[in-house]
This record gives sequence, C-alpha cells and structure tokens, in this order.
Amino acid sequence: MKKPILSSLCLAMIISLLIIKPVQANPNLSVSAEHAVLLDSESGRVLYEKDAYKASLIASTTKIMTAIIAIESGKMEEKVKVSSRAVHTEGSSIYLTENEKIPLKDLVYGLMLRSGNDSAVAIAEHVGGSVEGFTQMMNEKALWLGMNNSNFENPHGLDGEEHLSSAYDLALLMAYSMKNETFREITGSESFRSENRDYAWMNKNKLLTKYYAPANGGKTGYTKKAGRTLVSSAEKDGMELIAVTLNAPDDWNDHQRMFEWGFENFESVKLQSEGTVETNGQSYYLPRDIYFPLTVAEKEKVKATFYRYNGVEQENMAGMRQFKAGEIPLVQASVWHERPKRSLISGMKNFLGKITGVVPWST
Repeated sequence: MKKPILSSLCLAMIISLLIIKPVQANPNLSVSAEHAVLLDSESGRVLYEKDAYKASLIASTTKIMTAIIAIESGKMEEKVKVSSRAVHTEGSSIYLTENEKIPLKDLVYGLMLRSGNDSAVAIAEHVGGSVEGFTQMMNEKALWLGMNNSNFENPHGLDGEEHLSSAYDLALLMAYSMKNETFREITGSESFRSENRDYAWMNKNKLLTKYYAPANGGKTGYTKKAGRTLVSSAEKDGMELIAVTLNAPDDWNDHQRMFEWGFENFESVKLQSEGTVETNGQSYYLPRDIYFPLTVAEKEKVKATFYRYNGVEQENMAGMRQFKAGEIPLVQASVWHERPKRSLISGMKNFLGKITGVVPWST
C-alpha cells in the first residue's frame, strides 16, 4: 500500500492527537484464556493483559473489521445481490439465497448478530469488489489503526495459515469501532428483523443478552483450532472498557471478572480541560479534554509538567504537557500557543478522517 506523505503541519497535528500511551497495571486476576486484555476505550490504557500481543487465530471476531469497513463505506442502504460464492461459504450462515437482493445494512446485522459467513462474503464482494479486494481493505485499515500483529486473509474468520491478530489489536479495533454510532447500535442490538425475512435474528452474544447488564456490544467466535474467542465492551459509571479473550474455555466468566475488576479498581479521571491556561505568565491553549483511568493510589499522586519547545517552533505548538502518577508516565498532550482557527481545525479533521477514519475532536 502506498502511504501518503505528510507535511510538517499534518505531522504536528497527528502528534498532538496521539496523546495516550498505554500503561499496564499488574492485577491479581486470573482468566482461562490463553491471551487476554482489558483496555480503557477512551484513553487506550491497558489495565490488564495476558500474552495480549501475540498473533493468534481469532475466528469470527474478524467480523468486527468487516462490519466497520462496510459501515464506513457509505453504502449501507444499497441492495446487495448475493453471489453463489457467498451462498456456498462454509460455517455459520444466515441462509442467503443466490441472486437474493438484500440491503447491506441487513447483511451487517446478520454478520454481527448471527455471525453469518455467507453475509461476510456478500459484504466483501459488494464493498470491495471481490473478497480479495476487501481483504486488502481490511489490512490497510489494520495498518492505520496500529494493529501491528494482525493480518487478514478473509472477511469471516475461518482458519487461515496467516489469518491472525492479537488480543490487543482486537481491543484497538473494538475501541475504534465503538466510536461509530451505527456500529454501536448494531453490536448492541439483541435482535434484528431483516426486510427479507419474516423472523428476527437473535444476537449470539450472551454476555450482552443474558449474563452481564453493563455489556453494550461485542462479537463471539469459535473454530476448533482457534477455540472460543470473544471481544466485548461494557460501560459503567462513565467509563467504557473493552475486553478480549482468545482461546478461552470459560470466556463468559473471564469477561465478567475482567470488567468487574476494572470497574472496581479504576475511575475515569479528568486530567485536563480544553481551553486557555496561564503558565509562568504566558497564555497557552490546551486542545482537548483528557480523561484517564486511575486507581485511588494513582489519583493521589498525579502531577502535570509542561515542557516548552526551546527555540523550535512546530507550527502553533508550544510544547508538551506530561502527566505522571509519581514517577510513572501516564499520558502526554500537545500545548498550543493559541487556539487554531476553525478553518485549520476543520481542514485537518477532514484530512485525518480521510486517511484514518478517525475524527479527532469536536469544535
């Protein structure tokens, strides 16, 4: 894939947005999973991990990537003509028929709620032109999201020799996807009735429908080689957490334990408010609010230090503000001389949105 060349201004803007550095806590928490991670959705902080960065088989949790690409394509209301290849895809199915015409939106619901492999192929062919073309889109998206231990070979997650991701990468993907309102609505739905069906599809994610009230989304997966895989999200007391387990015999309980431990031990704390501040007699602009999950002990030790750029002007950037809990670095954020003009902000938002799919902040 050809990467765009960024100007110094674009690079400075991106640096100012990539403010969160994951910091791992070390809890006394046991899970059945071979690989696991608990991540704060807002900040990206890793609260718990167990061999979370190793590339592994992920089964149908693959479909989170398929869904978000379909949603972002802008084609959700288009009718998809189902191919023979889609109909004859092995594994879980929503029982599409050849030449059936069905809205892309309905296919995404069938993908996320019923884990339809036939739906995954139909989506891929419509959005990407072919399964192979769509797979390239998946890998390009993974690259932009920083999913460094991921490689996709198909849109459904059936075992492939090089079809791999990690618990951490899937958490990044889920955190990103949950920022999309359409994705949130779909993954959080207990049921959906397609206009082409006279019955409703029920969500297979029992964490959402049965076991855990704060759960608000996720995707199940299973193959014999991958074992049970699960990505889920839950929200409580203003904090949204993402949990991922791979090859987990007791995944429902794993996720409940991780979520409860996270909600009991961490609080989402506002470290910084967007706006103008005075430092050493000078006025500076802080471009965004910053929330970060902290333990009670960490909260008492938080301090902020301002590092000014000495004689080096990075466009409008004055320096960097770093937050620590004692001597442990938590997060750093760019500090500006003044609030950028709206036209500049809008232009950079549009640019970053095109290359990453991320809208950095609201003005």
